[in-house]
Amino acid sequence: MQLADCTWTDVEGAETSLAVLPVGSTEQHGPHAPLGTDTLAAEAVAEAGADAVDRDVVVAPSISIGVSEEHRAFAGSLWVSEDTFRASVRETIESLAHHGFDRVVVVNGHGGNVPALREVCARISRDGDAYAVPFTWFDAVDPDDVEMGHAGPLETALLEHVAPELIDAEAKETAGEDAADRWGEWDGSVNLAYDTNEFSDNGVVGDPADGDAALGEQLLDTAADALAALLERVAERD
Repeated sequence: MQLADCTWTDVEGAETSLAVLPVGSTEQHGPHAPLGTDTLAAEAVAEAGADAVDRDVVVAPSISIGVSEEHRAFAGSLWVSEDTFRASVRETIESLAHHGFDRVVVVNGHGGNVPALREVCARISRDGDAYAVPFTWFDAVDPDDVEMGHAGPLETALLEHVAPELIDAEAKETAGEDAADRWGEWDGSVNLAYDTNEFSDNGVVGDPADGDAALGEQLLDTAADALAALLERVAERD
């Protein structure tokens, strides 16, 4: 049940307390993938997970600007503070709960959102406004011999499966040449870098050429199954 596609009378008649809220970002994903990659991924996983569970689930409109200041050197990247992001998530969930959708899984597509989501979902749940749980899709998949990176093989593969027209195939093949091998600039256990351009010339970590649409289909299926199982647990949890 896509909330944005419904009339208010459709929503009034819904017999479920379960909702998913996709959250992502608008930030650079190298020269080959769109700024909306994280949001598109979160939406695809949220919809597939909702379809896979044997319950009615409301799919809320996505929150598409996240905690992404680390990408500020790359044109088009947008960001908000953690306080603003937490407030947006909290108030959206409060709105859902007002209409009876008070068990919410926040489906996340951006690593920079993770700490803020854990905190805000805990606060919402402790205050009793709703029961909220964060779910980051790439934490639910573990493909053999393929690292997550940033705009690397996993994110690129998922986008190639769900929105292939948005991937620049030529740029994808060469993006690995200017990419970093890992996230950050490390001295022992300390990451010295705050912004992505400090360690990656083109914003990419990993080689996106190592991913393809077949891998993306596998990733979506795995993430959707994990989300469906979580939705069942959240629906049944006392």
